[in-house]
Amino acid sequence: MGRVDAFAVLAEPTRREILDLLRSSDRNVGQLVAAIGLAQPALSKHLRVLREAGFVSCRIAAQQRIYRIEERPLRALDGWIAPYRLLWTRHLDALERHLDDQEEQEGQ
Repeated sequence: MGRVDAFAVLAEPTRREILDLLRSSDRNVGQLVAAIGLAQPALSKHLRVLREAGFVSCRIAAQQRIYRIEERPLRALDGWIAPYRLLWTRHLDALERHLDDQEEQEGQ
């Protein structure tokens, strides 16, 4: 698949829903189909995209494919987002200080 744009992969709501389900436990395709309510061929296409992008892995147990979430690509996204989270935290802290100052001025 070459270089993958993680944001493009995760822009699809069904793929995010799959990841949300796999966050709590590994699941087979049948369990994912039942939980999401999508036809198996359509769900399999989403799983393939997630697998090729590294967000999920698959193992075979008996006749079932069991999918699990892979943390590494999510950690990479979190690393990219971290500076923006810090930026917002600073802005929110400044807003909180401003509101506290306003409240103190009104109380005098």
